[in-house]
Amino acid sequence: MAGGKHLLGKARGKHIFGTAKVGERGQIVIPKDARDLFGIQPGDTLLILGDEDNGIIVTRPEVLSDAAQRVFRKMEETK
Repeated sequence: MAGGKHLLGKARGKHIFGTAKVGERGQIVIPKDARDLFGIQPGDTLLILGDEDNGIIVTRPEVLSDAAQRVFRKMEETK
């Protein structure tokens, strides 16, 4: 289904894009629907975060950069 499969009981905007197999060189292919939805192009840099209990997150570095900037602004406001 284009745009990912809707998760039962979840709000719109949540998707399951399928699975990815890890190749011999440790690489995975991001499903086309996910690449299209998030505008991921060849050569883009993605940030990989991991939590030993919860797994791996793949995101654009800007996502955390924006969050970090908000935290820093808030810290400056409380001085």
